[in-house]
Amino acid sequence: MMRKHSELITALLIVFVGSLFSPAFAQSLPENFDNWVKSAQKDWKIPGMAIGVVKDGEVIYANGFGEKELGSGEAVDANTIFSIASVSKNMTAAALGILVDEGVIDWDDKITQHIPWFQMQDPWVTREMTIRDALTHQVGLGRKLGNRLQFMTASPRDSVLYQMRFMDLEKPFRSEFVYNNVMYSLAGQIIEHTDGRTWDEFLTEKLFAPLEMNSTTTSISQIKLNDNQAYPHQEIEGKVVRIQRRNWDNAGPAGGVNSSVNDLNKWMMMQLGTSGDYKGKTIVSSKQMNEIHKPQMVNRPNNAMSPQSSYGFGWNILDYKGKRVLTHGGATDGFNTAMYLMPELNLGIVVVGNTFNSLGNAVAYQVMDAYLGGNEVDWNQRYLASYQKRYDDAMAERNKIHQARVKKTKPSLKLEDYVGVYRSQAYGKVEVKQVGKDLVLHFWDTEGLEAKLEHWHYDTFRAVWKNPAQREEFMQFHLNKDAKVEALDFEFNLRPMLLQVGAYPSNYTHTEKFIKQ
Repeated sequence: MMRKHSELITALLIVFVGSLFSPAFAQSLPENFDNWVKSAQKDWKIPGMAIGVVKDGEVIYANGFGEKELGSGEAVDANTIFSIASVSKNMTAAALGILVDEGVIDWDDKITQHIPWFQMQDPWVTREMTIRDALTHQVGLGRKLGNRLQFMTASPRDSVLYQMRFMDLEKPFRSEFVYNNVMYSLAGQIIEHTDGRTWDEFLTEKLFAPLEMNSTTTSISQIKLNDNQAYPHQEIEGKVVRIQRRNWDNAGPAGGVNSSVNDLNKWMMMQLGTSGDYKGKTIVSSKQMNEIHKPQMVNRPNNAMSPQSSYGFGWNILDYKGKRVLTHGGATDGFNTAMYLMPELNLGIVVVGNTFNSLGNAVAYQVMDAYLGGNEVDWNQRYLASYQKRYDDAMAERNKIHQARVKKTKPSLKLEDYVGVYRSQAYGKVEVKQVGKDLVLHFWDTEGLEAKLEHWHYDTFRAVWKNPAQREEFMQFHLNKDAKVEALDFEFNLRPMLLQVGAYPSNYTHTEKFIKQ
């Protein structure tokens, strides 16, 4: 009996001592987490940010850092509202999951079953495209509409979707992953065309209300002046400054949601545990949440031994240290969001900030490492070193563009000869006006969407946008054989190498030709 008792004590001691060094025992936030965040925030020159962490169905962290607006002295807290941009995509997917649960739609329904007038340039693509295609970025369209401009028009969502019939594909249909915002807007419009409620109304009633996300909205027009809100900032010519908000209304399902970390913590808890449930209520069935979370589109790896990388419905899917990770970022003018879920640990992390940065990713990996049993890497230093290299590389490329400018040249014609209306079937109307001694380019009759044209060389001009957050892009006039202006080419920088350096250099552009009328 004594021997058995002794063996039992020994066994218990082994279990206890073993637990002290097990990953389960180490499941807590990193040591000195707040101080680490504050230091990293200064490194990135972020005016204000907030972080939320959920674990095992409970909120274990919700805190704000810095200011809502630089110099205002108004502190960010866990209820401060930020624009979360493309993190909205997995909310749109969840809303569609509800309609699948209700039998209204199926993931593999053809788009034209629900929006009969919708067309792509290729009739076969039009006929075959499904909701699943739109949600997994395998249509092949890319950002050709002009990612930095498309959300600044006052056009209704259906009007933007109508223009897709004039767009070329960047890649063949279903050939590979090509990220695109307009297809998520299309997926969101399926709600309005089948349910009758707008995407905004449906999310508010079917997601935000039952999840008690009371500060979350689908449009900046719903945010009141006296609300607890952060303001967007951007680094321009080395200085972080306040910029104007971008209105995403006509592509809301791709990136229009505004929220706080207190609300986003609830959103993450609904994704984790019994996925689709919140406080005992089923918001979306576990069957549809499984479809949303599982790999749908594989990203091609660099080599055969690379970790898997795929895309679900509004979620990037990765593997980290043997654990599955669901993540999505969001970036719009002056706001950044990073959301990470580790379902096997029932762990969720969200970071929001009011200027462009990569700190959100660093925070997520720092927290995930802590819960996996150790912080051997300072992820802030790693991301910061990578950013500095990207900054130096982008600045070097920008200087090359400036050095290639041919000096002491003049336009071929008098400035008034360039004035007029120019049109593209796909991109609509632009107008060149003369204001005093300058030419001004006005897009789509949209108020404020104007750029002063600075002469660069010959008939090439640099368009300096009225909204400084848009920076500068290049355009060129073309003459016919009679030395009359017949067209202009505008080069949309769809993804700058690094926006802190400028809209150019960019290795992802689209040049659109506008014909003079």
